[in-house]
Amino acid sequence: MRPGQNSMKSALYVRVSTTDRQHPDMQIRELRDYCQQRGWEIAGEYIDLVSGAEEKRLQLDQMLSKCRARKVDAVVVWRYDRFARSLKQLVNALDEFRALGIEFVSLHDGCDTTTAQGRLLFGIMASLAEFERELIRERVRAGLDAARARGKRLGRPRQVVDSEKIAQFRAQGLSWREISAQVGVGLGTVHRLAHTCSKNVSSSIPATD
Repeated sequence: MRPGQNSMKSALYVRVSTTDRQHPDMQIRELRDYCQQRGWEIAGEYIDLVSGAEEKRLQLDQMLSKCRARKVDAVVVWRYDRFARSLKQLVNALDEFRALGIEFVSLHDGCDTTTAQGRLLFGIMASLAEFERELIRERVRAGLDAARARGKRLGRPRQVVDSEKIAQFRAQGLSWREISAQVGVGLGTVHRLAHTCSKNVSSSIPATD
């Protein structure tokens, strides 16, 4: 345990599914008892009542904002799946907590980053998440290579812009920004095409003696 842990401020996070008619009382009671046993002050309780498919969790966002403001020293949850919806999301959150100096406890998963065993478990999860990310990158690269081998052109399709149209708009008194909006390309492209068009016009004028 690090110095001063007995006076740590903890944030409790609970999520229950409304579709299963779950109630948060059991989870929050166990989290309170845990903090009381460790002598931790409860700085906030955050409870999301959401369906399993719903992504937005306002209470979680509020808790994370408080963490980023360094108003808590530890986050305590009932289980991993009550806190994160995927291994990637869990590891990213724990990585951020580590950078902020915030401990993490998952009561029923045996994860407690205030202990050596908990930090080891987190390291294993981080390795698994990195392995998963590398597999995804490999699949993406393989897919792109296969598409190129089939002759498929990748990336955004190139937009064809008529430089003469730009010259006409300019002759009508439109500003460069207005022309950019009309033809749907950036200001730099508009200037370049206009310059190219003016050069072409100049070269087409016959020289006089």
